[in-house]
Amino acid sequence: MVIKSVLFSFIFPPPPSLVVWGLTVTSFLILANAFLSEIRGKHLNYSKFWNANPSAEKQVKLSSKAGMLLLYTPAFLAGLASFWVFPHQGLRFTILQSAVTLHYFKRVFEVLFIHKYSGGMTLESAIPITLSYFLSAVTMVYSQHLTKGFPEPPINLFYPGIVLFLVGIIGNFYHHYLLSKLRGKGEKEYKIPKGGFFELVICPHYFFEITVFYGIFFISQTLYSFAFAVGTTMYLVGRSYSTRKWYLSKFEDFPKHVKAVIPFVF
Repeated sequence: MVIKSVLFSFIFPPPPSLVVWGLTVTSFLILANAFLSEIRGKHLNYSKFWNANPSAEKQVKLSSKAGMLLLYTPAFLAGLASFWVFPHQGLRFTILQSAVTLHYFKRVFEVLFIHKYSGGMTLESAIPITLSYFLSAVTMVYSQHLTKGFPEPPINLFYPGIVLFLVGIIGNFYHHYLLSKLRGKGEKEYKIPKGGFFELVICPHYFFEITVFYGIFFISQTLYSFAFAVGTTMYLVGRSYSTRKWYLSKFEDFPKHVKAVIPFVF
């Protein structure tokens, strides 16, 4: 009861929707399972882990650029469409729509103009990730729509959420930009990243992506956005743990003080 009381001091009452409840629980469990899979070495097949699992060689392969566009475009379009489906529902709702849409627009922009790819992505991994992003964008907006008429949470996190979101999206973009500068024209090999928070952690882009989703949760203050932020944290912590192990195995001069995703801690 104490946990419930604390939780409902900073989130809206859960809406009476079995669909939203089901998606909340399902999204969290899928992300929690992805975290455990990463820790155990069973990776989703993209980026440097695109062929980490033996079965990947027998699966349908997409280029990294095509795969990443498939991942982010439906979620971006869902966010964009929400302005037409749910117009003029108040400041909190509009800022949430804008944050979700901007996040996925940035990812599409980066795929087209920033990132330099070397590997691939299996269709088997691309489909569940695409569905996860798309359903999260839809459910984030829809669960906010269902709070219409509900009393505001006692603790208002809306304005800190805007700040947190902006810090996250700028930090994420900056470190993606640094990664893109590691490779010259035509180069495909991996190098140890330098600059920015790369001096402290190997996955600062994940750290700031986690920050983005907590910013979205603060803006939204719904149970779904909270569950998705926690689940995303778990998955990206697992992915960053595996990424650090990969760098340690590939580079003898990898600096041991550089953590996975949380500076000085993990």
